[in-house]
Parts: sequence; C-alpha cells; structure tokens
Amino acid sequence: MASNEGFLTEEQRERMKIASENSVPAPSKLLSSSPKGLLSSPKSTTFLSDHRGKGGGGGGKAPCVKPRHSGKVVRVKKDGAGGKGTWGRLLDTECEAHLDRNDPNYDSGEEPYKLVEATVTDPLDDYKKAVVSIIEEYFNTGVVDVAASDLRELGSSEYHPYFIKRLVSIAMDRHDKEKEMASVLLSALYADVITPAQISQGFILLLESADDLSVDIPDAVNVLALFVARAVVDDILPPAFVTRVQKNLPESSKGLQAVQIAEKSYLSAPHHAELVERKWGGSTHLTVEEVKKKIAELLREYVENGDVLEACRCIRELGVSFFHHEVVKKALVLGMENRSSEALIMKLLKEASEEGVISSSQMIKGFYRVEESLDDLSLDIPSARSLFQSLVPRAISEGWLDASFSKSTTDDGYFPKHDDEKVKKYKEEIVFIIHEYFLSDDIPELIHSLEDLGAPELNSIFLKKLITLAMDRKNREKEMASVLLSALHIEIFSSEDIVNGFVMLLESAEDTALDILDASNELALFLARAVIDDVLAPLNLDEIASKLPPNCSGSETVHMARSLVFSRHAGERILRCWGGGSGWAVEDAKDKIMKLLEEYESGGVVGEACQCIRDLGMPFFNHEVVKKALIMAMEKKNDRMLDLLQECFSEGLITINQMTKGFARVKEGLDDLALDIPNAKDKLEYYMEHAKKRNWILPGFDITDEDGLLAAAS
Repeated sequence: MASNEGFLTEEQRERMKIASENSVPAPSKLLSSSPKGLLSSPKSTTFLSDHRGKGGGGGGKAPCVKPRHSGKVVRVKKDGAGGKGTWGRLLDTECEAHLDRNDPNYDSGEEPYKLVEATVTDPLDDYKKAVVSIIEEYFNTGVVDVAASDLRELGSSEYHPYFIKRLVSIAMDRHDKEKEMASVLLSALYADVITPAQISQGFILLLESADDLSVDIPDAVNVLALFVARAVVDDILPPAFVTRVQKNLPESSKGLQAVQIAEKSYLSAPHHAELVERKWGGSTHLTVEEVKKKIAELLREYVENGDVLEACRCIRELGVSFFHHEVVKKALVLGMENRSSEALIMKLLKEASEEGVISSSQMIKGFYRVEESLDDLSLDIPSARSLFQSLVPRAISEGWLDASFSKSTTDDGYFPKHDDEKVKKYKEEIVFIIHEYFLSDDIPELIHSLEDLGAPELNSIFLKKLITLAMDRKNREKEMASVLLSALHIEIFSSEDIVNGFVMLLESAEDTALDILDASNELALFLARAVIDDVLAPLNLDEIASKLPPNCSGSETVHMARSLVFSRHAGERILRCWGGGSGWAVEDAKDKIMKLLEEYESGGVVGEACQCIRDLGMPFFNHEVVKKALIMAMEKKNDRMLDLLQECFSEGLITINQMTKGFARVKEGLDDLALDIPNAKDKLEYYMEHAKKRNWILPGFDITDEDGLLAAAS
C-alpha cells in the first residue's frame, strides 16, 4: 500500500468517525467488524492508544511510557488492564507503581504491609527462652554444677517454677537418660538455687498443664506420675504434697490422674523408694565397690570433723537410698573398732533417721547385716557381740531403730533357725504349686497359695526352686518364671529375698550343671532379665557376686549377666531372650490381635479365634486381647465379642488376672474413648457387670475402684 488512506474504504472511515464520537467499542467488537489486518496498521494503533486514557479504570495510577516495535511511543497505564477499550498488560512489571491517595478509587488495602518491631518484651518470655538453652546444654554435657551456675547467673529467681516446668516437660519427651538427669538436677538445685516452695509451685504448674502435655506425649500421665513420685522419694517434695494438690486439681484432669498414680502405684508399693529410683536407670554408673569406698570416706571425714549435717548431705548425694544399709553397717563397725567415735556414730545414725535420710527399713537391714557378720567381726574385735547387743536396745529406746528388730532376731543371727521338717514339707508344697502355675498361668492363685503356706522367711527357697524347674523346661516356662518373679517382687517378695535366692542358685550352679548342660548361660539370662524387669537393681549384681564363695563358678555367671545388661539394645534383646513364649514383637502381636478380632467380628468362629490367640503364645499379653475386644464391642456395637471372652475364660486361655488387667486398661483410656464413643462409660459399666456375674475379674473389682484398677494396670 502506498499510504494509510488507501487502507480503509469510505464506509469504514464513516463508521469509525461515528464510533469515536459516541463511545469506544470493546476490542472484540471492533475486531469482528474490521478487516483482519486492522490493528496492525499504524493508524489503528494510534487510534487505540489515543483512547486508552479515557473511560473508567484509571485507578489514580500514573501512566508510564513504553516504546513499541513500530517505533512510536505509546502511553499505557501502570499495572492495570489498560483502561476501557484496550488490551492492557498481564505480566509486564518493568514500571514501578505507586498509589495516589487523592484518587476517588483509592483503596488503603492495596498499600504494602510494613513490619513493625515490637519495642516491649515480656521478661518471663525472655526467661523461658534463656532456660531452654541451659537445659539443652545440661542434657548434652551432664554437668550439674554448670547448669546450677548458669541458672543462678540468669537471675529472675521469681520465675524458677517455670524452669522446673520446662525442664521436666522437655525431659518427658526424651529418653530415660534425660529423665534421670532431670531428676538429678532438681535434687542438686533444691534449697541451694531453688527454694522448696518454688519446687512445689513448679510441679503444680506441670500438673495443671498435663492435659496439654498429653497431646504431644502419649504416656505423659504415667511419666509425670513417676516424676512426682521421684521428687517425693528424693525429698524435694513433701509426702503431704501428693494429698494436698489433689484437692485443687479438676476431677477430670490428667494432672489429677498423674498424682493418683504416683500415690497408689509408686509411693504405696513395697520397696517403692528403690523401685522409683531405679526406674530410669539411676546411678548405674557406680559399682558396689565405688559406693562402698565413698561411704567409708564420708564416715572417716565425719569422725574427724564431727559435722553431722555435712555427713547427712553427703549420704543423700550418693543417690543410692536403697543401699543405705551399707552406711549403717560400716558406721556400726567403725564405732566398734574405734570406741572413741561411738558417740559420734550414734549421733549420726539418729540424725539420719530423724531427717529421713536413712529409712527405717534400711536401718533395720544395716543392723541385720552387722549381726550376721558378728562371728567374723569377733576375730578382730573380741567384744563385738557384747558391744552390738548393748547398741541395739539403746537405738530402740532413742527411737531410731524399730522395735521389731529385736523380736525378729535370735542369738544365732539374721534368720531364726528353720526347722528341717518344716523346710522339707515347704519344698514339697512349692513344687506342686509351681507345676500348677506352669499349667494354669494363674499368678494370683499362686500368690494366694504361697501366702497360705505362711513361711515368708523361706521365699528365697521358692525362688531357687522356681528357676531350677523352669531351666529344665521349654522357653514358655522360662518366660513364665520371669513374669512370675516380677509379680512376686511387687506383691510379697523383698529385694533381699530375691538376692538371697539367686545367691543360693549360683552357689549350687555346679550341681545344677550336672543335669542342665547350659545352666550357666540360663542363669545369666535369668539374672539379666531380673535387672531389665526392675526386680533387681544393677548394683545388686555386684552385691550377689560379693556374697559368693571365692573361686565360685557362679561369679562368672554374674559377670556374664552384667555384660548382657550393659550391652547395646539390652532391654529389647533380653526381654525377647525366650521369645515371650512366641517371638512376636509387641507391635506385631498387637497387629495380629486386631486382625483376629476383626475376622471374628465379621462372622468368624469362636473356636478359630481362640486358636489364633493360643498360637500367639503370649499369655502374659492377653490383657491386650481383652482391651481390644471390649473397645471393638463398643465401636461396632457388637456385644458378641463378650462370647469370645467367655470362651477364652472358660478354656483357661485368658486368666482372671489378665482379664482384670484388660478391663483396667480400658478404664484408664476411658477419657480418650469417650471422644469417639460418647457412651463408652455406660458400655464399660455394663461389661463390668457382665464380667462380675461370670467371675471373669477379681472379686471386689469395680469401675470406680481406682486402687484396684491402677494396681492391675501396673
């Protein structure tokens, strides 16, 4: 074309003139009424660009200038659609936009956000951030003195209760090592850095936040209960705290549950102090010899300076309250050897008893141990027996030795003489009881039978016979013996009974090996399993070794057990040493239990389900079957699950003990169940009545019986 004039016809020019005078049409309409090449011409481009500033959509934004490929300069609107009658722009960001606040269409919401720094800080927030770094460093280094120094330098002592809350809550979500370290640090800080009142306030804060903690920590209630019990055992919380705090916590709170568990499952259990202190491993890095050496040193220093308060503090710092009988024994022997120090020794023991540093049971045990060794002591101290006999009534009259000591001893030593005929009859009775247990797996019945025999002084003989019979049987009986040993320790056996029983076993190990070729290895596994099950403390292994005759083969067995206990992943491997009767891992067993119950619920046969439970070979874990069956009955509204439980009970597949424990576990999780099953409590009450009528559960056991429930669950 020669010129732009020849591009449009006369008619098109007329139309365009009219359009420009009236209104600007939309680009799509213009295209539809124009020849294909209309917008490619310079005149068309000029026409569109001349009208881009007219119409709505100005938005108060300043135009910017853009060069076109045609060489002409066109003014377009910034960041917008270009105005009415234009194509606008989509992704062009070359020009910088700004808002005109005088424009009628101005919108303050389009203004960019600006970050404004807070000028006011909360001192408590700063404190909480600072203590986290102190706690983390302590968990990494384990240096108590540095943590105490850092906390003291931090100041803000009024916020110390929050330090306790943060320390324990962080430890709760970690391994046993950190839990033990947290308890050790609290004991070290007590009174020196943090006041007793702040310790109590810190635990109150923890209990009040238990519901929140349980969201992230599934076993928060039990772990918190153990922290409370440990604090009471370590004398940083008064025993009255447990009773007092229950009155101020809401009835349905997790904090109240934690306190109740601490009181009823831990602090009320036999030998609770030893059990609680060993729960997370305690001072397992100290051997018996090292502890004995420390005890001898502190007694020697005390005799030199006479500072009874310092001596009590050193005894407490040993952190082995279950071994305080050694303090009593060494103190009494020192008083006999050095008559000039006798008054000081008596003063120390009296003060330690009155201050609760040495418990009554440990004091009695210490006196027993001295009496037991009087024959040997008399070789070096000729007057040892007469001196001891004069000390006992004096200690009883002053109130720091229980009067029961003089009633339970005889002139011949620790134990009264056993009538040979009585021992013989006892051995015959317990063989029958043990065989019956291997058939029925009924622990409560066995305990009842032992109590009927009325010979607690012979408990060590029972332990020896139990393990000897189990060693000559299959893995199932070995596992049952270990499970029974754990139950007996909780119910009627003392730690002393168990130590003496293993000593008797090891002393006769050579004779046992004549009939059981692998006796030494089997005994080592029983010892290691007892430690893993908290029946024995690691220090007890050294105590047992010290009681064995020189060059006894049992010493090598103890050494083997110690190696097993302190090896990598010892807990898991030793718990599975006899396969739990089957070799299933706990998670595998739970999965199989759920599958067999689902199959039964969908129309399976009772006999088939019972066979599947039997095939699991984990009778000590059948409470999980009971628990899952009851929950499934609630969820599916299918009470046919009770028929399965009835059959299992009738066949002796699930014992009354396992049945009771299963009901207890459902009761423990009732609050969580109620979130998904609103009528969970009503259903459980119905199932409880059903179970009572059929004698599935222990007599007197009730849904409102917290003592029974907690005891069974533990």
